[in-house]
Amino acid sequence: MSKQYETVIGLEVHVELATKTKIFCGCSTAFGAEPNTQTCPVCTGMPGSLPVLNKQVLEYAIAVGLATNCDITRYAKFDRKNYFYPDNPQNYQISQLYLPICRNGGVEIETAEGGIKTVGIHEIHMEEDAGKLIHDEWEDCSLVDYNRSGVPLIEIVSEPDMRSAEEVIAYLEKLRLVIQYLGASDCKLQEGSMRADVNLSVREVGAETFGTRTEMKNLNSFKAITRAIEGERERQIDLIESGESVVQETRRWDDAKGESYAMRSKEDAQDYRYFPDPDLTPISVSEEMLAEIRAKQPEFRTEKRKRYKEEFDIPDYDIEIITGEKPLADLFEATVAFGSQPKKVSNWLMGETLRLMKEREVDASDLCFSPENLAKLIALTESRAINSSVAKEVFEVMFEKDIDPEKYVEEKGLKTVNDEGALKKVVEEVIAANPQSVEDYRNGKEKAIGFLVGQTMKAMKGKADPGAVNRMLKELL
Repeated sequence: MSKQYETVIGLEVHVELATKTKIFCGCSTAFGAEPNTQTCPVCTGMPGSLPVLNKQVLEYAIAVGLATNCDITRYAKFDRKNYFYPDNPQNYQISQLYLPICRNGGVEIETAEGGIKTVGIHEIHMEEDAGKLIHDEWEDCSLVDYNRSGVPLIEIVSEPDMRSAEEVIAYLEKLRLVIQYLGASDCKLQEGSMRADVNLSVREVGAETFGTRTEMKNLNSFKAITRAIEGERERQIDLIESGESVVQETRRWDDAKGESYAMRSKEDAQDYRYFPDPDLTPISVSEEMLAEIRAKQPEFRTEKRKRYKEEFDIPDYDIEIITGEKPLADLFEATVAFGSQPKKVSNWLMGETLRLMKEREVDASDLCFSPENLAKLIALTESRAINSSVAKEVFEVMFEKDIDPEKYVEEKGLKTVNDEGALKKVVEEVIAANPQSVEDYRNGKEKAIGFLVGQTMKAMKGKADPGAVNRMLKELL
């Protein structure tokens, strides 16, 4: 009889904070700049340069701690984690080992069975990011870009409370939403502003002690994380079944090949020779500061869902999707505030907006059209000034350039023709030109009228109200 195994998973999640400048200097943190253009003596580790803590980093870290039910450390310190690597300019990283800013928290996730489970958070600490190595295959060399060096991070270390890839994704989704709602980070996995290292071990079901764990790095999408967990679970079970032992090590997941390979054996904290950073003063968090940050906490998704149901009366499915992305929720509420009907706004977001986002690979945080212009477009369709196909056409332009739909419709002459006489004339011409369809309709073929409506719309260059065309055709026939 084959043994049953249980997977035990803990995560280390690195989140790049949304500050305009780095953690210990005034250099910009903007993504995508030319290599080494956002650097100074502090973030390139020049001798004699002194770091100064960016207060906003501390505030974001505390806000995330409060939102994840952590205890906030009132007296915290920074430590030096010493290691040599080309992208680490000082040969140490400023982090927090002994007195991290947040401890003993937890978030609730929904399990596959529909229950609620709390995933414990061991700690959240602040640290600086390292630079980035770029391996040039063509020139056969490695180059280093220090723009990312000194970008502020928080590392959220969970307890080993997750038991499946589904639970891991649920936990990451929850963290991502909480942090996005706080505005502390955009959490874009594809840009590396949220990265997860997976610590995983397997043990026989019912065993008290944990198995030997491995750590997997290089995971930048939920799909890759899921595949890496499944792959590593299988690899460890195969080793155990064949009588070999699992080695504690750091592994790199290669998503293209669907396998992981060993990078280095796992080091202990003492190998890093941690000691308190002598250049940074300890952090003292006052009651006033805590109260101020607590007062600024936003309405999170759980409360938002509840309020949307009561206040806007839109379907649960719409609520799930809209509140699942903070920028969508903001856009929805602002458009409703301009006087649009909630369900009409949700229809535009759920339909055309999501379609174009998927088609053009646009993130919700990168949507450029304003709530005011969306409200204007909805008003134009509601008043029948334009028909639905023209509205979609206008929306596509608005999605790209955020044009004013009223001006655009006026300039391009897209308004619906409401002149009864002009419409009647065109309908009569269409009837005269299509005797077969007319005969089919009179012989009871309802579908034939659809063809005639289409021909009329074509003749009117799409500027008629399809409902009015339909009515007039039926009258004249």
